[in-house]
Amino acid sequence: FYDYQVNRPEVSIDAGTGQREIIWPTTRIKTAELPDGRDLVLVEGIEPNLRWRQFGGLITSALRSARPQRVFVLGALLADTPHTRPVPVTTTTTSADLMELYGIGESSYEGPTGITGVMADLLARAGLPTVSVWAAIPHYVANPPCPKATLAILSRLERLLDAPLDLGELPELARAWERGVNELAADDSEVADYVSQLEEQ
Repeated sequence: FYDYQVNRPEVSIDAGTGQREIIWPTTRIKTAELPDGRDLVLVEGIEPNLRWRQFGGLITSALRSARPQRVFVLGALLADTPHTRPVPVTTTTTSADLMELYGIGESSYEGPTGITGVMADLLARAGLPTVSVWAAIPHYVANPPCPKATLAILSRLERLLDAPLDLGELPELARAWERGVNELAADDSEVADYVSQLEEQ
């Protein structure tokens, strides 16, 4: 599913053995458990470059076999939002039951989409109760990762799951990220002016 000229494998050296290892771009399915004992199935990976329909079918089949009570599709998009404000998070679904349960609506977005949008559609069409959670990231600092957006998504997910998540160092990483962008804006008057305009809006 990956074009290795676009998403290169990486070489890593094991600190203990000193052996070199090639780490291939891929998607992994992992399991975890919430503090209350509920099981989680986590799908983590980079957006595929090729054969999205086949990719989507395989992930949908794997999730269907787990018989999930609910599927959460997490993503981010670039937007005209200032880094100095809370990260806007949007939650949508096509399920009438989940709309009522969470007090959320259906997405009205039309336009290009990524693999997360494709997966949300495929999962819902397969009859899996699916909720999409999206964070809006300032487009002027588009290079991932964005810990502040990750924290915002996971905070929303905590409310949806009605369970605390171990956020580790993420809150401090989010504060450090914001300090770094503040320094960038302080050194570039055009960025600073643009941020001020966004704050006013």
